[in-house]
Amino acid sequence: MSSPIKIITLDDDTYPRLLKQIYDPPRRLYILGDLKAEEKYPLAVVGTRNASDYGKRTTNYFVDALSRAGLTIISGLALGIDGLAHQATLGVKGKTIAVLGSGLNVVYPSAHKKLFQQIIEAGGAVISEYPPETKPNKQSFPARNRIIAGLSLGVLVIEAPEKSGALITARAALEQGREVFAIPGDIYSRNSAGTNKLIEMGAKPVTKPEDILEEIIITNHTHFSAHDHK
Repeated sequence: MSSPIKIITLDDDTYPRLLKQIYDPPRRLYILGDLKAEEKYPLAVVGTRNASDYGKRTTNYFVDALSRAGLTIISGLALGIDGLAHQATLGVKGKTIAVLGSGLNVVYPSAHKKLFQQIIEAGGAVISEYPPETKPNKQSFPARNRIIAGLSLGVLVIEAPEKSGALITARAALEQGREVFAIPGDIYSRNSAGTNKLIEMGAKPVTKPEDILEEIIITNHTHFSAHDHK
């Protein structure tokens, strides 16, 4: 690794404030790159590993606009929508944070090693609650998803089947009192079954980036302005 791994604990001033508010925040975070205690307008963007053309186009459309508007995009470095969200952010020189379900010295999936480095080099961060040499397992990904949601003011689910890790992230966000946005999809598409179900359950349906910007920036403007002037 080109830069040393930083470790912060719950007691540190540099620990993310939003993450500290959740029921079970990680006691320790391992960080490569630049993680500020309060990212400006952090939004999680998640979805299926098997993205359709619709999912890919939608990810690029939303993330391009949201990043340009100044939102920090948070995701899980997974194949599919997660990776596309990180890449789309980097494409417009935005800031993105990846949360791993493994240690920082075990990049998973290995296909995203280059993306891992690009995120750090572009001024973003890659973080984990696991010691650097920890390999991923079935439990580590659902646990990772609560951190993705916890770091964020809201979660945007782009495309997801009914049994998807993205829905675990959305449920964590609801439990944490965060906004959940979902993009409606084709009723005949398996990949849209989860997002359509989220909308039935009360997630906010969004069809354009402005729907999210209005909710995230206007609702939280006073909160961030107060911190900006401290």
